[in-house]
Amino acid sequence: MRVESEAQLAEAVRDAGGALAVRGGGTRPVGRCLGEPLEVGISGITLYEPGALTLVVGAGTSLAEVEAAIAAEGQRLPFEPANWGPVLGVEGVSTVGGVVAANVSGPRRVQAGACRDSLIGVRFVDGRGQVVKNGGRVMKNVTGYDLVKLMAGSWGTLGVMSEVAFKLLPAAPAQATVVIDLPAGAAPVALAAALGSPFDVSGAGWVPGVGAVVRVEGLSESVSYRAGELRKLLEQFGPVRVEEEGSAAIWASLRDLEPFIDKPGDLWRFSVKPSEASEIVARLGGEVLLDWGGGLIWALLPEGSEARALAAPYSGHATCMRGSAGVTFEPEPAPIATLTTALRAQFDPRGILNPGRMG
Repeated sequence: MRVESEAQLAEAVRDAGGALAVRGGGTRPVGRCLGEPLEVGISGITLYEPGALTLVVGAGTSLAEVEAAIAAEGQRLPFEPANWGPVLGVEGVSTVGGVVAANVSGPRRVQAGACRDSLIGVRFVDGRGQVVKNGGRVMKNVTGYDLVKLMAGSWGTLGVMSEVAFKLLPAAPAQATVVIDLPAGAAPVALAAALGSPFDVSGAGWVPGVGAVVRVEGLSESVSYRAGELRKLLEQFGPVRVEEEGSAAIWASLRDLEPFIDKPGDLWRFSVKPSEASEIVARLGGEVLLDWGGGLIWALLPEGSEARALAAPYSGHATCMRGSAGVTFEPEPAPIATLTTALRAQFDPRGILNPGRMG
């Protein structure tokens, strides 16, 4: 079933006789997708005010369309969303609603925050088929909940988004990447030094075949100065070079997990304390990518690997993004599980929206 308006969406949910598997462009098939497919095709930019750095867009609008429109005005989404379709082995078009539902946040999160931090308003249909509006440009709040933050990362289990509103940022005219020749396990210490410096780092990670990478963005003269200072700071950790022309390609590769595309194995995502990253990488083995200074570990492991057991002990959570794991998402601690159950009962009392997807 495909809906192309908010009214159609509300009717479809209201009249549903059983579970609905909500999807946008189908590029993030993470977790169990049970029930009748409900494809959200509500698309189009409904409001764009470049002077106010504000964008309102239908949830089914393609991410590529949005990025092209705002790039023409010299602006960008601050959180640098990734396209996971190729690495997850699926075809489809990444949509804005899917980005928000999964709270997809790229390397710039260390500077600009996550997707939810750029989200200023939502419209969605709850499990009763009622339209709910909250925050920003949608003008109406629902007392007691910050629904804008709740919807980001809910994977369609609390409501089906029809419209989202973002705050934007001007695009940086220049960027450079400082590359340190280090193995993955040694990278977090160097990345922490860069992130703790006063040089306004907008990305810090480790990429196979490249090394530890640190990005700076902004005006050309400022970028050159900060890259030079970071180079001097990071020479203590290993051989250092500065990439300018190839900088954007490095971060696109890290953002979209290009080194793992078309490679067999289970793909895991660990969100942990950066101080734990080196030990976790050593215990996991396999191939890894690091982001957020080591706070995000992507690991490609042999099929059927008990990744959580291999990585233990660790703080944070792990998600099987592609593979045969019995439990895709990290089981929630009891107090959080109680809160989650109460929220779902409030917004989806029939339990029809993506049931079991995060279970």
